[in-house]
Amino acid sequence: MNMTGIIIKGIGGFYYVKAADNNVYECRARGLFRRDGITPMIGDRVDISDNTIVKIHERTTMLTRPPVANVDTLLLVAAAAEPEPNTLLLDKMSINARQCGIETMLCINKSELADRHDLAEIYESALSCVIFTSAKEGRGIDELRELLKGRVTAFAGLSGVGKSTLLSLITNRSLETGSVSEKIMRGRHTTRHVELFALDEGGFVLDTPGFSSLETENIDADKLWEYFPEMAQAQGRCRFRGCSHINEPDCYVKKLLEEGKIKPSRYESYKEIYGRLKLVKKWEKK
Repeated sequence: MNMTGIIIKGIGGFYYVKAADNNVYECRARGLFRRDGITPMIGDRVDISDNTIVKIHERTTMLTRPPVANVDTLLLVAAAAEPEPNTLLLDKMSINARQCGIETMLCINKSELADRHDLAEIYESALSCVIFTSAKEGRGIDELRELLKGRVTAFAGLSGVGKSTLLSLITNRSLETGSVSEKIMRGRHTTRHVELFALDEGGFVLDTPGFSSLETENIDADKLWEYFPEMAQAQGRCRFRGCSHINEPDCYVKKLLEEGKIKPSRYESYKEIYGRLKLVKKWEKK
């Protein structure tokens, strides 16, 4: 009898599928997937029969590092302090999510350490949602659960910002967490493999080790502005067609910057990434 489910973990050629009957089955994939160059991914919606994956349903989204399919939401997790938020990294990760067609939210954790409404103001118009949490004090956890209800959500951010602690709280299970290095105020990586964890309210969450190291070299520099939603209203309003929004006069993006409608840190990220993209030759892009 065929059942439909979702791959929550894959280890050593075995795939663990949480099926519609709420049980988890250890499965192998049919050989024809290998023949056709298809590799099952965490998050794949699949049909199984006799502990064998017989069909992989069409994917709606796909991350490549880590390889995860059908992610609805990327939750960027930053710490209010310890470690200090890295806005360039947050911007890179939001760009990667937009490339994949994934909605992006920001969670500012460790809010008991500092008032970071300045950080929230940067992203309130750039991302779909900003939420404050304190895993230590339990604040904002119920609101976070409600936001993630019914979604497949990937957590991303520097180690030490509290991703694993938040995941433990919202999944009601103990996950390995890491301390923050006092010397460099950066977290030590603790996640060993990618796994989906079911939420009681419906939906799944996962950590994304390695996602913070993604780069953006496969974007054309002249199209980079499209990944900054607050720049969208500048389309066609600059003096020069193909404006880079950096050195040209009568640039509408710079006008928005002066009016405070584009935040300085977002514009600095744009310039930094644009400069790097200009150094990448077209044949080096994916």
